[in-house]
Amino acid sequence: MQKSIAIIIGYFGNLPWYFEYFLHSCRYNPDVQFYIITDNDLDKNQIPKNVFPVRKSLKEVKAIASSKLGFVVGFEHPYKFCDLRPSLAYILPEYIEGYDFWGYGDIDVIYGNIRLFITNEILTEYDVISVRHDFLPGAFSLFRNCEKINLLFKESKDYEKVFTDPRHFCFDETNFTYDEFAEGVPAEEIKSEIESMTHLVKKLHNQKYLKAYFDFHVIEGLPGKIKWENGVLTYKNTMEAIFYHLIKLKKVYTPKKALKKIPDTFYISPTRIYF
Repeated sequence: MQKSIAIIIGYFGNLPWYFEYFLHSCRYNPDVQFYIITDNDLDKNQIPKNVFPVRKSLKEVKAIASSKLGFVVGFEHPYKFCDLRPSLAYILPEYIEGYDFWGYGDIDVIYGNIRLFITNEILTEYDVISVRHDFLPGAFSLFRNCEKINLLFKESKDYEKVFTDPRHFCFDETNFTYDEFAEGVPAEEIKSEIESMTHLVKKLHNQKYLKAYFDFHVIEGLPGKIKWENGVLTYKNTMEAIFYHLIKLKKVYTPKKALKKIPDTFYISPTRIYF
């Protein structure tokens, strides 16, 4: 039997142009469920059946998190939600109940075929799954839905500092030590202000407390030569990817007008999306 996956995403404020591309790519992954916590009103009739809007304000999320964690969370800005992501199974358990795995993600991605990469074999063997070889990406990371892994964030000696301080610590990823992890420096040798989830997971993997999967399955940057067709994302017509992260493209490109319908085939160059 195929193991079930729920992805929890938070977005507050006006939705960007690429949200429609994100939704369209979700539609082609019907066996993955996406819960979007947002202060926007999403029409359930206009979004894929596997996307579930959760209408909550920043204030409401802060109140829930503070109540569950037992201290006041320093959550004043939408981006601070990223620091809370590792605790989502603990503070919002109702949305992951019954799933084998849960994860956190972003909306600035266009998915390919998720299950091509996240196979039942991987889900059976590993407790934490990263689609990068070097660190846990906030754009998409998965965790086994069990008490031990759902409480993993509390194993960080700094989690209370992270949650009470309104500053953004990049707790879900690396505390901004991307370069060191990319260069292959051992986690225990990478100095940072706080112990991030990547620091923590790599340490606990080495201690055999859990089993973590790290492999590179994404497209990032501005490489061009990307094609999306009916849910299949390819680079140079040869390599498939689990998703394209628009983190750089969204800074250099904004379409002149919104599309009424995203086509089932489109291309991504270093400067634009075209058909």
